[in-house]
Amino acid sequence: MFIGTTFKDFLLRPQHGQVLSRTKENIDLSMPLSRNIILRGAPIVSANMRTVTGGRMMKAMSSMGCFGFIHRRYSKEVQAEKVREVKRSQSYIIENPLVIHQEAIIGEARELIRKKKVSGLLVCESPGSMKLVGVLSTRDIFGLDSELVKNRMSIFTELICGYQNISMEEAELRMSRRRVEKLPLIDDDANIVGLITMKDLKMAKQKPYTTKDSKGRLLVGATIGASGDYMERAELLVDTGVDVILMDIAHGHSEVIKLAINNFKAKFPGAELIAGNIATGQGAKFLMDLGVDAIKAGVGPGKGCRTRLDVRFGVAQLQAVREVYLATEGKVPIIADGGIEDDGDIISALLIGGASTVMLGSMLAGTDEAPGLVENGVKMYKGETSIEASLEEFNDDENLEALMDDVQAPEGQPRPVKYIEGGVAKVIRRIRGHLKSAVSYAGTKSLIDAQKKMVDTPWLYVNRRPLTEAAKKESFDR
Repeated sequence: MFIGTTFKDFLLRPQHGQVLSRTKENIDLSMPLSRNIILRGAPIVSANMRTVTGGRMMKAMSSMGCFGFIHRRYSKEVQAEKVREVKRSQSYIIENPLVIHQEAIIGEARELIRKKKVSGLLVCESPGSMKLVGVLSTRDIFGLDSELVKNRMSIFTELICGYQNISMEEAELRMSRRRVEKLPLIDDDANIVGLITMKDLKMAKQKPYTTKDSKGRLLVGATIGASGDYMERAELLVDTGVDVILMDIAHGHSEVIKLAINNFKAKFPGAELIAGNIATGQGAKFLMDLGVDAIKAGVGPGKGCRTRLDVRFGVAQLQAVREVYLATEGKVPIIADGGIEDDGDIISALLIGGASTVMLGSMLAGTDEAPGLVENGVKMYKGETSIEASLEEFNDDENLEALMDDVQAPEGQPRPVKYIEGGVAKVIRRIRGHLKSAVSYAGTKSLIDAQKKMVDTPWLYVNRRPLTEAAKKESFDR
């Protein structure tokens, strides 16, 4: 019943509601991004495109409990730096706190505090040592510049410390009991291994849905290809601390990606890897058998893509996502990539198609967090294989004629998208509200339960035939 269909060919039948209040009741929207990563804010992923996801978008998406993949059109060094910046941007554990040695003078400490805009310093035994001997706060630095730090600091025996793997709850308990704002972290030999501040703890608790690791750092995704410098890029990203890598090529059911995945897994056996794009059940089984941690599905449905127009290959997106779900039997999370025009399409992809998450491009490209300038109320959204996008990579050291030969048959196109005031947070809040409504209409209390209820027997919950044109007009023309 889903052959040749897409999201607007079906409506979901309302079920007996279990939710008393969509605003007051805690409706769970958690869904898996990959085997080992859960998104708790909303199952939304920003597209790995140069006009969608740079470092700023990545930080915003993870901060809201969603996700993204930093695009690979950066040089590998710049891409790794973007990963590093996002990882450092939030954490309740400061892994490399500022340190000064006890024989330094107060004038040095005061200047370091002013320059780094911090409220205090950990004090070590001697230059080059990391052994904790005290803490110096802003209230301790008033006095003669020439006075020694060791004469003004709080000494080690007066401190409350924690160990490296302390939980957020235990750290907060220790700090609250002793009414301190800082908790130095030390190893068995009293060497400094980190610092927790009450300010960072409170910030972490204010955002319970944030996509973060055990240390409170934002999770970060980045993109690689399957040829060229992809292994060097992957190595740099892994060394930088990326949490998951997306191996992204236009035709993911191919020997090219098979070789690349095998090489990647041989060198980085513990790294989380997502791969795509594919659009068939055979392609899904192919990637699943290669051991990927999630599959990205969709060939040609996006507004920035011309593959279906120009080469006539592709599968209608609802059919494609559902084929992939059935072929993998729900064993591997699926990212539905492309063809999403509104929030209702997201819900169809999740509840009917079987996707675990949905990737958005044009719906996010108009936000402040997306790279690019606002001109006359619009921003440019460019398909990754468009001539315009390819030429942005051209530099004087390259052969322009050779580059143009490679892009004479582009499968991407640029298009303007309306600028969205209020940033990406405004878009995600709206989507979260509609997802909560969908859970209520589905007769469940969580998004994953709504999917489990409907995805295996959709004919019980949707019209058995695609909507007529009159029904589509009644439903969608507003």
